[in-house]
Amino acid sequence: MVDNLSKKQRSYCMSKIKNKYTNPELIFKKKYKNFIYHPKNIFGNPDFIDYKKKTVVFIDGCFWHKCPIHFKYPKSNRKYWIPKLKRNALRDKEIDIVYKNSGWKVRRIWEHKLKH
Repeated sequence: MVDNLSKKQRSYCMSKIKNKYTNPELIFKKKYKNFIYHPKNIFGNPDFIDYKKKTVVFIDGCFWHKCPIHFKYPKSNRKYWIPKLKRNALRDKEIDIVYKNSGWKVRRIWEHKLKH
């Protein structure tokens, strides 16, 4: 399927997708105040961290991290998106392994679990 937007328009639309301060993150932040939100210079860029409990939390978007319930493969530019999404999933697994091998707990929460 051909994209109905020009490359410039598609680039602009994609640049507006937030990677911080999303609604699911803000819901989690409000409920779990003991976690530090978007800690700086931490491996894997977790969304939240609790140093005392040695726990990191990632709020994973259903599209970007291939949610088993809501993910649908993109219809356009598949040569770009399919490898990109596979890399995201692989990177998630690698990050989880590093934290677990260091004695940390990793919690991954799907964005749909935190929506109203």
